[in-house]
Amino acid sequence: MKTLLNDPPECTSNLLAMRDTLDVLGGKWKLLILHYLMTRDHQVNTFKKIQREIIGISAKMLTKELKDLEANKMVKREVLNTRPISVEYSITDYGRTSKEIIEKLVEWGNRHRHKLLNENEY
Repeated sequence: MKTLLNDPPECTSNLLAMRDTLDVLGGKWKLLILHYLMTRDHQVNTFKKIQREIIGISAKMLTKELKDLEANKMVKREVLNTRPISVEYSITDYGRTSKEIIEKLVEWGNRHRHKLLNENEY
């Protein structure tokens, strides 16, 4: 990351931390997938079920995002001993650490939506 000579070290450090966060959680689908798995923690969440219930996500994109989340220890993938074979996905304890972030984003999104619909407020 390019830094300016007068940037304080903590600024650069914070920008790097923000970039790391966005690398793990950024994009259109990752937070939705994490929220989905978090709110269905005690259910069997198969690939097809997730794809069916997260409206608009393609199989290719869901595969990519689940692999990324698994690589970052946010999601666990388990092959079930069924016929035909199915795969279950669940949130990890580490993945649950994103709960506060997700809740804050939902809160902000609701306020933002309200602001846009009621332009004279705030």
